[in-house]
Amino acid sequence: MFFCSSGSEANDSQVKLVWYMNNALGRPRKKKIISRVKAYHGVTVASASLTGLVNNHRDFDLPIAGILHAGCPHHYRFAQDGESEDEFAKRLARELDDLIVREDPDTVAAFIAEPIMGAGGVIVPPKSYFPAIMEVCRKYDIYMIADEVICGFGRLGTMFGCTALGFAPDSISIAKALTSGYVPMAAVTVPEMMYQAMLDESRKIGVFGHGFTYSGHPVAAAVALKALEIYARDRIAEQAARKTPQFQARLAALGDHPLVGEARGFGLVCGIELVADKQTKRSFDAKLGIGPRTVRFAEEEGLIVRPIAGDIISICPPLIIMPPEIDELFDCLGRALDRTLAWAKRERLM
Repeated sequence: MFFCSSGSEANDSQVKLVWYMNNALGRPRKKKIISRVKAYHGVTVASASLTGLVNNHRDFDLPIAGILHAGCPHHYRFAQDGESEDEFAKRLARELDDLIVREDPDTVAAFIAEPIMGAGGVIVPPKSYFPAIMEVCRKYDIYMIADEVICGFGRLGTMFGCTALGFAPDSISIAKALTSGYVPMAAVTVPEMMYQAMLDESRKIGVFGHGFTYSGHPVAAAVALKALEIYARDRIAEQAARKTPQFQARLAALGDHPLVGEARGFGLVCGIELVADKQTKRSFDAKLGIGPRTVRFAEEEGLIVRPIAGDIISICPPLIIMPPEIDELFDCLGRALDRTLAWAKRERLM
C-alpha cells in the first residue's frame, strides 16, 4: 500500500507509479493513460487530466499530454438506435481496441475506471462491459486501475466495486470511506510486479523519490483502522447488500415520473436524470437550473441530495440507513420532483 491524503493524490500517484514501473521494466515509451469521457478521478494536474469532464479542463490547460479518453459506458445516452446493452459494451471494447492500436500498444500503459461512474452522472455500465474491457487490456498488457474512491467499502454491497462489477484490476485507488470520511486518508495498492520493479529502479537511483508529508499520518491511520474494524464488526457491506433491493425498487418506481428520463443505480447509490421530454430524451437548457431547483425543493422536504453533470440528481445515503429511512428518502424526493414538475409547467418549460 502507498498512502496519501485524497483520491486526487491517489490517482496522481497511480500515474507516477505506472510511469516509474515502465521505466524500470525497460519500456520508456509505454506511458499513455486511458481514462473515459465523463470519468471523475480528481483535480490535481494529472488526476484532473484523467477526469473526463470539460469543466475540469476548461482554462486549466488540461488534459496534459499522454492522457486519452475512451467512450463513456452510458447506454441511455450513447447507444446507437436499436443497440442492446451487450452490443453497446462490445462496441466500446472494439473502440478501445482501435484506440490502443491507433496510438501504438507499446505506448499505452494503463486504463483507469470507476466501477460505477460518480460525478459524471452515476453511470452504471452494462454487465458485459468490464469483462470486455479487461479482455482488451490483457491483450495489450495494459495495467488496469479501478478508482474505488466512491464504490469502495460497501457502497455496492461488496467491499469493493470491482467485485460487484465482476472484474479484477491490477491496482485500486481508495479514499473517502477508508476513514468513513472523518479525516483525510487515501491509498493505492501496489502489486508485487510493480513493487519489485520499483525496488530495482530505486536501488539504481539511490532513492524512491515520491511521497507526501501526510502519507500514512498516524492520526489518519488510527481512524482508518477503527473504520475498518467497524466495517467488519457490523458487516456494513452485507447490510448494504440486504438493503439494496428496497432501495433500487423505490428508485425504479421514480422512473415513471414525467420529469425522469432514467432512474439508474447499483447498491446504495443512484442517479436520476431529469429531462424535458421522456420520448426524445431531450434535456432541459442547463441555464434553467432544473436540477438545482429540485435539490432546493428536496431540502425543503428535509432531504439532502446533489445535482451533478447537468440535471442529474445523485443520491448516496449513509450505509447505515434503515429501511424506514429509505422509504422516507424516496417519499421526500418524490414530493420534490412533483414540486419541480408543477414549477416547470407554470414556467412553460415543458
